[in-house]
Amino acid sequence: MKLVVQRVARAAVSVDGQETARIDGGLLVLLGVEVGDVDDDADRLAAKIAKLRIFPDAKKPMNSSVRDVGGAVLVVSQFTLAADLSRGNRPSFVRAAAPAEAERLYLRFATVLAAQGVPVATGRFGAMMDVELVNAGPATFVL
Repeated sequence: MKLVVQRVARAAVSVDGQETARIDGGLLVLLGVEVGDVDDDADRLAAKIAKLRIFPDAKKPMNSSVRDVGGAVLVVSQFTLAADLSRGNRPSFVRAAAPAEAERLYLRFATVLAAQGVPVATGRFGAMMDVELVNAGPATFVL
């Protein structure tokens, strides 16, 4: 499972020109599910995201979690994170999990994250989405 995590002032996702989800401050998580990923991967990463100390407080620039600051998380599926670009000029997606399994783990990740006390919004799995964000910092992390 690959995640790109961005600290955002706001983020939104639209499908066919219609906004389907929005957060005002928190994290945008782009999530790619790969062959071999299991429930434990989704659970472990969701718990990590809830506790990841990448927000400022009075003491340090990165000392608080999204939970601590009352932020939300927008989770967007992105199978292109599983791309193999090591050969040629066209990406290979043989590492990407099958759609049904990828969707199941994507939804599990979002559910476990919400159970950690974090408000969660999601994109629409498998849809062509437009993602808008204002990256705060900028602060971007790859897990």
